[in-house]
Amino acid sequence: MNKFGFLCGLLLLSASTTAFGQGARNVRLNEILTNNTASIEDEFGTREAWIELENTSFSTYNVRGMYLTTDRAVLNPKMSVPERIKRMSIIPNGEPRTQIGGRQHLVFFCNSNPAHGKLHLKLNVPLSEPVWIALYNGNAVELIDSVSVPALAADQSYARSGDRWTVKAAQNVTPGTENFIKTDETKDAKLKREDPHGFGITLLAMGIVFFCLAVLFLFFWLFGLVMRHMETARKVANQQPIKPITKTVEKTIEVGHKTGVILQDGLKSKGIDKEVYMAVIGMALKQYEDDVHDVESGVITIKQKSSSWNDEFLQMTQFHQ
Repeated sequence: MNKFGFLCGLLLLSASTTAFGQGARNVRLNEILTNNTASIEDEFGTREAWIELENTSFSTYNVRGMYLTTDRAVLNPKMSVPERIKRMSIIPNGEPRTQIGGRQHLVFFCNSNPAHGKLHLKLNVPLSEPVWIALYNGNAVELIDSVSVPALAADQSYARSGDRWTVKAAQNVTPGTENFIKTDETKDAKLKREDPHGFGITLLAMGIVFFCLAVLFLFFWLFGLVMRHMETARKVANQQPIKPITKTVEKTIEVGHKTGVILQDGLKSKGIDKEVYMAVIGMALKQYEDDVHDVESGVITIKQKSSSWNDEFLQMTQFHQ
């Protein structure tokens, strides 16, 4: 059992590591400016070299723990991980902005003091000189992205355009946003630029189709369920008369009422409401006041009445005399 649990743990760990790696590979270097004289300022009003990262996926990914470096020596596969980490600048924890949303960007200031903020790195970026910049995963071994930046004039940037890199003039630098934005660009052209292979629109269309099919299935399933219940209720109504059911309901209500009266007034009332007693007494008093009952004198009066039996009596009396 312990071995089975250990194997399951290894599988889960490898799966999570793979998923983590796939998410990291969606992050890439997007735009770099080495000589900042008129571009963006940091929180202290200082202009420093900066590196922009882009999350190319549609899901959020946190880049904390990843590394940026300008030292090509880290490419040596024989170099130990601790030695490689010494030559890198880590993206620190504790900064909400490192949680890069889908298709979003994040700018880091270089040649700076990390004490100024979480987005300030001690990474050495020479001014107006060629420089190699690389992005490593959190294990400091997996190379995610790299680029060789040529010598740039003041406020020029080196920006990614698809799979190519190009130098952008100072007035076209776009830190924190897409590199190339055309105001007169049509929606079709923008879609073709952002999704050149059509994977996104394909997944969107398939998602809409399957969602509609699921809604239709749910609707017809519920409709069939309701119709089956209605048919069952109709058969029951045809087989069993409504009148006995009504009487049963009335009897149930009566028994329930009596039970409630007994619970409230005790067993002496036998389930008869006090209002019933009061109504009976009231009716009796009303009848008494209206002389409904016969008035008797208390004297019994017996009147003789002749019949054929009287003649027989006389004959029998004479015979004995």
